[in-house]
Amino acid sequence: MIRVNLLPHRQIKRELRQREFGLMASFSAIAASAIVFLGYTFINSQIDAQMARNGRLDAAIVNLDKEIADIKDLKDKISVMLERKHVVENLQTNRSQSVIVLDELSRQLPEGMYFKSIKQQGVVISIEGIADTNARVAALVKSLSTSNWLEMPNLVEIKSVLVNNLKQNVFTLTVNIKVPKDEEETPKVVAKGGRKS
Repeated sequence: MIRVNLLPHRQIKRELRQREFGLMASFSAIAASAIVFLGYTFINSQIDAQMARNGRLDAAIVNLDKEIADIKDLKDKISVMLERKHVVENLQTNRSQSVIVLDELSRQLPEGMYFKSIKQQGVVISIEGIADTNARVAALVKSLSTSNWLEMPNLVEIKSVLVNNLKQNVFTLTVNIKVPKDEEETPKVVAKGGRKS
């Protein structure tokens, strides 16, 4: 009977398998290292790109904040200018109002009385004067209530005093300024020097 020794053949196959395993392990390690390196590089590039994007956004936010501050400053300037314009328009509208009101007061003043002082605070005019009788004061209040430029006359006080040994009535009243109901009366007043035609 012939005997065959298979030990060297098995040992050669075992060494070949070990060499293949070592090559595969080395290749796997190299491939894993390459994958880790590529992943690390990709993640770092993404982080850098995001940081650059964040930097651009921060710069844009700073610019927008400056523009918002400029817009707010412009709005403040516009509101100041509008207030000034409103004041100028009011002055333009009411520049002849004091003349018209004084003319109206002089036209409504009955005989036998005169004004000592006239003060205006806003739309309220305070009048102090002297009259011969209480009836003349009542007539003044009645005529002021029918005026086109004055309204709501209110007699605050009336008292008797001696002026040059004559009995006189000192009175205080308030009256409000109003805009005429008929706006066509305003050009007539200006054109006729404060008197209606």
